[in-house]
Amino acid sequence: MFEEIYNKYWQRIYRLCMGYVNDNDLAKDLAQETFIIVFKKLPEFRNEAKISTWIFRIASNICLRQIERQHRYSKDEISKQVSEENTTDIEPKIKFLYKCISELQETDRIIISLELENIQQEDIATIVGLSNTNVRVRIHRIKEKLRIKFKAYDE
Repeated sequence: MFEEIYNKYWQRIYRLCMGYVNDNDLAKDLAQETFIIVFKKLPEFRNEAKISTWIFRIASNICLRQIERQHRYSKDEISKQVSEENTTDIEPKIKFLYKCISELQETDRIIISLELENIQQEDIATIVGLSNTNVRVRIHRIKEKLRIKFKAYDE
């Protein structure tokens, strides 16, 4: 069962992590950490929510802890950790998207990363602890912010 879960969700969890940290190697590490926890806690999963919601919640919490650790460092030290070689294999617009997402507030980062993974808004609301209406409004506002940034990028 774990292998099926891993194969089904690995890429989506990796992209979610990438949206948080904008660092290829670190995103892989965070995704791997997520699946270690999923493996250990799978017997305790009670089916009170969808398994995908549970996994994305674990990944989001791991990423938020990583962001908290990074905030302990100065911005200069964080910039040194993120090297160009970590993202050279990603197309420029995707790289720019991840950069824009990484500049959002933490909750907005979670919301848009989950939205990009086609997670239902109801599930996003459950993961982040907001109402469905609030999530819908925030998604609209986040997309508008990103649209403005992309318009400037294309000009």
